[in-house]
Amino acid sequence: MVDLVQIFNSCKTIAIVGLSPKLDRASYGVAHYMQEHGYRIIPINPNAAASNTKILGEKSYISLEDAAKYEQIEMVNCFRNSIDIPPIADAAIAIGAKVLWMQLGIENTVARKKSEMNGLTVIENLCLKIEHRRLKSVLN
Repeated sequence: MVDLVQIFNSCKTIAIVGLSPKLDRASYGVAHYMQEHGYRIIPINPNAAASNTKILGEKSYISLEDAAKYEQIEMVNCFRNSIDIPPIADAAIAIGAKVLWMQLGIENTVARKKSEMNGLTVIENLCLKIEHRRLKSVLN
């Protein structure tokens, strides 16, 4: 069984793939909440990166690989369709992330198995914000 408390206590830098600069989007709400609770957010959004748009005050990157040149990424949080997850999982493996987290409604068996075989902890179909809020009283 996955220890979410350990994940939240040890993974303080989170790259969010598909983080929108639009305040009404779920990805923005989750990222903002996590940032307010002391986590470093690394936006992965090719459009924002191309226009030098910061999201939540952070530089946006085109890809995980690009971000990893400048940042140590511990968790990769995915706001993409389930079908889009395998290349994100490959990138998470390549950059040495510890956790691949797929938001509510996102699951991909191939990506999960490959990520786990390469030492990543994988969370599927759970919301980062909801789980953090649920466990907040027992976190460091």
